[in-house]
Amino acid sequence: MTTPAAAAEAPPGLDLTDYLRVIRAYWKGIVALTLLATLSALGWTVLQPKIYSSDSSGIVVTPGSDNVSLSLAGDSLAKAKVKNYESVAKSRLVADRVIAALGLDTTADALLGSVTVKVPLDTAEIRVTAQSTDPATAQRVADAWVNGLAAQVEAIETVPPAQAAVESGAAATPDAGTPAGATATAVRVLPLGKAVLPTSPSSPNTKLNLALGALVGLALGMAYAVVRRHLDRRIRQASEIERLFGVPAIGTLPADRRLEGRSSVLDTGTTEQIHDAGGAMAEALRELRTNLSFLDVDQPPRIIVVTSSVQAEGKSTVTANLAVTMAAAGENVVVVDGDLRRPTLVDVFNLVPGAGVTDVLTGTAELDDVLQPWGALPNLSVLGSGRIPPNPSELLGSRAMKTMLNTLAENAVVLIDAPPLLPVTDAAVLSRVADGAIVVIRSGRTTQEQLAQSLGNLDKVKGRVLGAVLNYVPTRGTDAYSYYGTYTSAPAAVPAAAPQPARPVVDSPEESAVEAALSGRRAKG
Repeated sequence: MTTPAAAAEAPPGLDLTDYLRVIRAYWKGIVALTLLATLSALGWTVLQPKIYSSDSSGIVVTPGSDNVSLSLAGDSLAKAKVKNYESVAKSRLVADRVIAALGLDTTADALLGSVTVKVPLDTAEIRVTAQSTDPATAQRVADAWVNGLAAQVEAIETVPPAQAAVESGAAATPDAGTPAGATATAVRVLPLGKAVLPTSPSSPNTKLNLALGALVGLALGMAYAVVRRHLDRRIRQASEIERLFGVPAIGTLPADRRLEGRSSVLDTGTTEQIHDAGGAMAEALRELRTNLSFLDVDQPPRIIVVTSSVQAEGKSTVTANLAVTMAAAGENVVVVDGDLRRPTLVDVFNLVPGAGVTDVLTGTAELDDVLQPWGALPNLSVLGSGRIPPNPSELLGSRAMKTMLNTLAENAVVLIDAPPLLPVTDAAVLSRVADGAIVVIRSGRTTQEQLAQSLGNLDKVKGRVLGAVLNYVPTRGTDAYSYYGTYTSAPAAVPAAAPQPARPVVDSPEESAVEAALSGRRAKG
């Protein structure tokens, strides 16, 4: 058996099935976070001002020529110049020209923040994008920016007359044939049409913001689900018991609405209850009975302790209904109420309280006198707890207790309803004189730490763990109990011939008794 440290082992990485199970388990949280993030993105989008964008462009040109070589040289010159003009287009000089041309009430730095200049790769084109809360303003700024750039380039490329004369080696005189103004520019920027008036805002992008919000919310939801999965230490599946603790899960019992708030016997072995709404529970109990019989074929356990980690996990209900299911299969069964602190089996079987285990152990009553047969199944007897003693652990660990259990086990299978393992040591003491213990686990409530400590308590006294029973498994949801219904023989086909007179069938008392005794033996598919 594994030690309590097994529960602290890191779980393996999640595979696709685990992620799907996590999504099914925490889908409400995932959907809630996704919707919250999407609505937050929508609210942020609504609060943002609407920004309109307008595009305008210009092209750098050089004087044309019929010579191919000169034309290629001019094209290369234009592409080389456009890189420099990009910096000019982003300067305050152009911004000041636009402000003066349009009469804008703003600064050059503020206007530069609303204008974007780009030069496509390996072209002589300059593209200007202007943004504004007013679509008309965006259009006017885009056109004015290209025009301002053209004027600024012309001012830069224009050579003064004096400088041109010095560079040519001649004196600058009015009679030299040079105009009084500047010389013609070799490179200039020409606007490529007018900017278009925008009809819809370019920012904020509602669809993009909502998509990003949904993705962020989905990521947060998945993170929340995975964190919850790692922090949730409650046991929900039988596979977790086997994987974390190495203990076989010999039974899985579904939740039954008839057991809410009380312990009772559900299946008395009658034919009617096999086909009723509690068929899932009856079939699960028969599966538990079968698995228990195959734990050790050569030396099957005769004295079995049924316990749990803490109270309210359903151990008394499991003990009583397992005993009824075994007795319905024809086995002699004795149920012993080993909970000398809070006895409940007498109430579960609706028997008269009185003398019991403590009276037999103290010698004040004989064993045959205190055994109470259960009326529905004569081969099932119940031994109550008797008077509550001041020293339950000492009585349960005494030699008289071992002798009494061995005597009962000679002719019957003994099931002991023991107290929980964590609050008291009674169940661990009983496991020493028994052939093994069954630990009942409540799905969605018992934690890994509680089960690890319970198994550790049994391991300290060298008690044998026969297996674990996962109880109260939900019938709906991610970890729902699977039940495939009743498997019966097919109804006989009705012949097309004339109907024959039917012979009435009368069940005799003997036949009814046999049917009740053998109903638990009917094979399941």
